[in-house]
Amino acid sequence: MAEAPGNDRSQERLQRIMGHLQGNGDPEGSRSPAAASEELKASSENTIPKRRQEVLKWNGWGYIDSKFAVNKKQQVEFLGKRYKLSGVVLPSLREWMETTFGASLDHRSAAKPHLNPEYIPPPVQNAGFLHDLKETKIAHSLDAEDRLFRAHGHCLHEIFALRGGGKFGRIPDLVVWPCSHEDVLKIVSLAVTHNVCIIPFGGGTSVSNALECPLEEKRCILSLDMTQMSQILWIDENNLTACIEAGIIGQDLERKLAERGFCTGHEPDSVEFSSLGGWVATRASGMKKNVYGNIEDLLVHLKVVTPCGVLEKSCQGPRLSTGPDIYHMVMGSEGTLGVITEVTLKIRPLPECQKYGSVVFPNFAQGVACLREMARQRCAPASVRLVDNAQFQFGHALKPQVSSIFTSFLDGLKKLYITKFKGFDPNNLCVATLLFEGDREMVLHQEMQVYKVAAKFGGLAAGEDNGQRGYMLTFVIAYLRDLGMDYYIIGESFETSVPWDRVLDLCRNVKARLVQESRDHGVQFPPLATCRVTQTYDAGACVYFYFAFNYRGLSDPVHVYEQIEIAARNEILANGGSLSHHHGVGKLRKRWLKSTVSDVGHGMMLALKNHVDPKNIFGSQNLL
Repeated sequence: MAEAPGNDRSQERLQRIMGHLQGNGDPEGSRSPAAASEELKASSENTIPKRRQEVLKWNGWGYIDSKFAVNKKQQVEFLGKRYKLSGVVLPSLREWMETTFGASLDHRSAAKPHLNPEYIPPPVQNAGFLHDLKETKIAHSLDAEDRLFRAHGHCLHEIFALRGGGKFGRIPDLVVWPCSHEDVLKIVSLAVTHNVCIIPFGGGTSVSNALECPLEEKRCILSLDMTQMSQILWIDENNLTACIEAGIIGQDLERKLAERGFCTGHEPDSVEFSSLGGWVATRASGMKKNVYGNIEDLLVHLKVVTPCGVLEKSCQGPRLSTGPDIYHMVMGSEGTLGVITEVTLKIRPLPECQKYGSVVFPNFAQGVACLREMARQRCAPASVRLVDNAQFQFGHALKPQVSSIFTSFLDGLKKLYITKFKGFDPNNLCVATLLFEGDREMVLHQEMQVYKVAAKFGGLAAGEDNGQRGYMLTFVIAYLRDLGMDYYIIGESFETSVPWDRVLDLCRNVKARLVQESRDHGVQFPPLATCRVTQTYDAGACVYFYFAFNYRGLSDPVHVYEQIEIAARNEILANGGSLSHHHGVGKLRKRWLKSTVSDVGHGMMLALKNHVDPKNIFGSQNLL
């Protein structure tokens, strides 16, 4: 099975694809798994692989050198050099924050600059396990910083606690870095022998409390950091498949594949930081699923280490009729059955053409109707995202400083045409951003079809720049939460999937519920409650909500937020929405799981857990 050689076109395409993802690559990407394992084992016991926590924030989102900040001129700019927005001043953002939330530069809530060592509980040690682990020479650590970094995901309450110095009731007692499937086998076997609890760790981007250690867990908790298992083991050009270690981070996977002329096309918002194993474990979806599919559509083969042995199929055929699909039992299991070590995915040659676009609609209802018709005709581009008016206004506040009079003049003409001549109300209009991918002829045909459909629903083409800018903002918008928290603004996003005939009611009712619950819980300032329709299907769509508020005057803002989000989730379910579209259940949503899958379904999941893991070695307590 040969690997595809690079060529000039694939290299050029690689630069275009990765233009918005300029993070550090894997300097050891060319090593074989065996060589990587031996290198670590040959090193001194104190040599710990910390690469991710050396470049990522310990108490916020993303890279240490990238963030939104207020400069000396009291304007917001984005610092760093990794993104296209880096070094850009956003002159309207401060005013938008002040107008929308009542925020003020005079009221600041700065994060603690350092971890408070008094908040770190001492590790619960299992002497027998630690002794046997040292014999394997697999890298491990009891260091407080290592343990805390892997004790959380990115839920609001977790980040809020980190900003206060890192106070958690329970964190992992030990971090272990396997470098191969064989290493994982040894670790799990030792954990079964010595009754040690394992919580797998990939990219650490969970927003479902999946990485949170159960407070009542008295055993030694081991964080199994998979990030050293980051190799593409082989590429099969004939069958267009690739076998990849599960710890690889998304952007590294796409970079390595692109160097050989291929891609997976799986691109979640967290692609810079989330791992392949995490995608499988949470049944992830990506922005370009209309062309490439969700993770379940890409999956060919898995290798999973469980407490009772290795789970894998004997055949990698394209489809099997051999009873319930055992891999579907692993997808979405969220680290409760075992740890995924190797994943075989479908891959595709890099697309010849990539083109952005955007459409402005008079109102949200007409935009939703257009997306419904695109799904009906099956002409939706690789990515289509329809934002409501509040999110459109938010996006407008993120526009960079005008670089020239000419650009400003053109923007003015567009606004004049849309509002005056076409009669669009700026307080009602909404925008869909588009991304087309494929061969050039297909993209051009699809563009014509999409814009023809959009015109039937009053949509006006709004240019490639707006589409590209909207797509680019996907990768920096998470950094805004850290800026907001500096000025007493807390917020979160959550998603659902819903049938087409319930989309408008769900969006309207959930946003209204968020506003009402904010009032009822004593929030003194109007909240931001906004949504967008993202992934589309024949029978429905994914809806993503953003919710934030100014918490000045509240003694326990995180508790208030959590109560409001619970009410919003109840409203989603009452309006026909799903418990989750792609973020999984974790601990955050498991109170609703039984009613979602029925008593019988819940019992089936329990029976599977009890058979595969009778000693609850994988004891994160996600899902069940």
